[in-house]
Amino acid sequence: MDSIKWYFLVLILIAVIAEIIWSNYKKTDTYNLNESLGNLGVFVGNQLIKPISILFKYMVLEWVAEFKFFDISVNLFTIIITFLAVEFVYYWYHRLSHEIPILWALHHTHHSAMKFNLTTAVRLNWLGLFVSPLFYIPLVLIGLSPEIIISCLAVGLFYQYFLHTEAVKKLGSFEGLLLNTPSAHRVHHGSNEKYMDKNYGAMLIVFDKLFGTYQREEEKVKYGVTSGFFSNNPLTINFRPLVEYFKGNWKREKQKVKKQ
Repeated sequence: MDSIKWYFLVLILIAVIAEIIWSNYKKTDTYNLNESLGNLGVFVGNQLIKPISILFKYMVLEWVAEFKFFDISVNLFTIIITFLAVEFVYYWYHRLSHEIPILWALHHTHHSAMKFNLTTAVRLNWLGLFVSPLFYIPLVLIGLSPEIIISCLAVGLFYQYFLHTEAVKKLGSFEGLLLNTPSAHRVHHGSNEKYMDKNYGAMLIVFDKLFGTYQREEEKVKYGVTSGFFSNNPLTINFRPLVEYFKGNWKREKQKVKKQ
């Protein structure tokens, strides 16, 4: 398991280096050193608490499994069903993270980056690691395997990492067909009026099409949040939105987050 983890980390590092080379060659201004260091700081914090968050995830879902209503066996069919169920729940968790202020205070960490590159993908709120598993409790209660649920989440997270790039352009007729793409995810990170609250899918884009939140990339994306630059300090990035929320100064993105 440790060797697989290191293979993934090496692959991620190679991808970042390749993107930096591409950015310099194309002169795209995709990277900002201070912001990338801030993203790295957030990533290091996530890695430090990862053993605790993974243990928490397993403890919660395994405990809930004792109260499941049905006993669903694990086979190819139920794995596919679990994958689709996880994608469905992720869509709504992600959507609610934009629509509910307290959840947005956590998700804001990911969206406050002013640049869009592979290091942005690891800019994930530390406390969010303990909130997201709670949304998958209903799947365990109906009898789906906690291990398969967690595996689907891990695969989805790895897939989404590679969506955070400008190096891959629009994929023509493939856009909006089935899978999420870098173009669709660029839209999701846009603070342009027409791009806000769009494209919530993880690996699939079908639920965005189904629930009317799909938007094609049509104009240049303005990255970041509506208040503009927030911070490059990992502690500020993670906790300032929550502090402002509890002080009563926080609103969801479409209501124009107050500039900090």
